[in-house]
Amino acid sequence: MTDNKAAKQDAEDFRAAHAKIKTEVQRFIVGQEPVIDAALTGLLAGGHVMLEGVPGLGKTMLVRAIGEAVDIGFSRIQFTPDLMPADIQGTNVLVEHEGGGHEVTFQQGPLVSNLILADEINRATPRTQSALLEAMQENQISVAGRVIKLEEPYCVMATQNPIEQEGTYPLPEAQLDRFLMKIVVGYPDEQDYEAIIDRTTGGEDPEINKVSSGEEIRRYRRTIRSVPIPQRVKQYAIHLVMGTQPGSDFACGLVNNAVALGASPRGAQGLMLAGKVRALLDGRFSVSVDDVSKSALDVLRHRVLISFHGQAEGVTPDNVVEAVLQHIKPPTD
Repeated sequence: MTDNKAAKQDAEDFRAAHAKIKTEVQRFIVGQEPVIDAALTGLLAGGHVMLEGVPGLGKTMLVRAIGEAVDIGFSRIQFTPDLMPADIQGTNVLVEHEGGGHEVTFQQGPLVSNLILADEINRATPRTQSALLEAMQENQISVAGRVIKLEEPYCVMATQNPIEQEGTYPLPEAQLDRFLMKIVVGYPDEQDYEAIIDRTTGGEDPEINKVSSGEEIRRYRRTIRSVPIPQRVKQYAIHLVMGTQPGSDFACGLVNNAVALGASPRGAQGLMLAGKVRALLDGRFSVSVDDVSKSALDVLRHRVLISFHGQAEGVTPDNVVEAVLQHIKPPTD
């Protein structure tokens, strides 16, 4: 009974903390509630998030608003083709003293922070993208003969434009797989436009208060990890991931005909983490099948590589994930 009460209290505390941050972010961002929830899921669950959408939809503003609502280090990196690894990791610089003489000191780059906004990440060269890869996977950077451990919480939120591909360097599959979720940011609803115009063309800018801290984020990451997963739910998530892999026992016809590579085991890990967050937000301390299925598109779409034949047929990763959800029947017991 005591454990049940503690679990219920943990879920209530988590929901309250999530609601506080979300309320502050919504002072600045109109609508886009699913996108806000997904971005906060990445921060709270300890995963990285990719935001994809055309310019002007508020992707950068969303991440900046989250950085202002939580009392943690925040840095923004505008990725360009001439950006070098040292520009984001840091480098040794020669510093002259006022009284004469000089010394070599290390000046850390913007990667040494807590929340990183990687704006237009696909405009950086593979060399610079690989420097970000170590930070995302290992929570450390190796530069100038030293290894710098990155302080938790650490989260990279990257943006990219799916339309303008001139001068871009598509992220390799190994780096895409490091993102917990890829969120497609769509156009706002009709009723949201008036509020957007009022907030952005009026005389006052909305203020965002700091309502959370790094310590609180770390605590709720531990809470998320402690949420139990029933065996049947775990098995369902595994079948969904295997369902994206051509040639597997769980693959449907579309997957076998149109997919070159399916999701890796990180896909199953991502489904579990995202499902745990959904369960807590619903006041439950156990993951359900619905939690997993509702997380599948965001968690799996960037882990599915369409074959040349599939591209010629106009098949998209979202089509594949939706087909897998239809094909894999949820457990009934």
